[in-house]
Amino acid sequence: MHWFNGLGGPWMMVLWWILIIAVTVAVVKFVLPGNRRPPEKSALEILKERYARGEIDKEEFEQKKRDLLD
Repeated sequence: MHWFNGLGGPWMMVLWWILIIAVTVAVVKFVLPGNRRPPEKSALEILKERYARGEIDKEEFEQKKRDLLD
């Protein structure tokens, strides 16, 4: 049985395989993590981390937090 004889002949078969390959590549790229970067942190998150590590004191933390939220 020849599926593509009446629907464009061998060119239709080539297009069919290109479609299958393109869909396969798209699914693989979507499923595998690849080179996805983690989302960037906000300034407030970075400030909280600096305070938690002891790089800045409470007074400086509160001042910078007010500056960011204004």
